[in-house]
Amino acid sequence: MRLIRLEEETPEDWWEVEALYDLCFAPGREALSSYRFRDGVAPVRDLCLVARDETGGVAAVIRYWPVRIAGVAALLLGPVAVHPTRHGEGLGALLMMESLSLATTLGWARVMLVGDEPYYRRFGFRRLDEVRMPPPTNPARVLGLELQPGAWRGIAGPVEKADHA
Repeated sequence: MRLIRLEEETPEDWWEVEALYDLCFAPGREALSSYRFRDGVAPVRDLCLVARDETGGVAAVIRYWPVRIAGVAALLLGPVAVHPTRHGEGLGALLMMESLSLATTLGWARVMLVGDEPYYRRFGFRRLDEVRMPPPTNPARVLGLELQPGAWRGIAGPVEKADHA
């Protein structure tokens, strides 16, 4: 892997980060159900990371958003994006591990995402059968990770928009 520098995303990074998301995801990504929880809500800045290469260019990014399930706080991870020229270098895994470690240090108890279980299982994510995202989300893609033991135990219901972190 070439030299990579991880930094907290700043407001000045917004255009570069959004351009990478546009490059990596299909048009209309904002129509996905997970975006309903991001609209008008500030991301959890301490956990939004940018991986920059030796030229200072954005090679990969990760964002987190606060949500609630049955009144209990959780993190909604995503999106994660890696520039197509950097695939296979482990940047997505690096961002996942660093940000999850940071979330634990900051006292967060639980993280959820919508994604492919075979990929995210290696980070400890498992299906959240009792947590519901709005349609058209496939329930099999709603995954969670406990940052504190038992953090998902007894948590059930629809995901709700948080006012703040």
